[in-house]
Amino acid sequence: MKDIIITRQRQRTELFTLLVCFVIAFGLNVYAIVKYDGKWNELFWSLGFVVATTVLLYAVWTLLRLLYHGCRKLIKK
Repeated sequence: MKDIIITRQRQRTELFTLLVCFVIAFGLNVYAIVKYDGKWNELFWSLGFVVATTVLLYAVWTLLRLLYHGCRKLIKK
């Protein structure tokens, strides 16, 4: 059985991608609070939804990357 090695550069890339997804989800939360005149304490009370949205965005982005790289490999062959 062959070991899978994840390089430090790949780890940094994935963490940066996750951070970007979190910033987008947090920004959407701030936008919703401003648009609907919500209370600013909702920023912290809805943090669970922000984390869930972050995971969803990251999963969608990962799926898109897998499809892109899979199609590229198919085209090269």
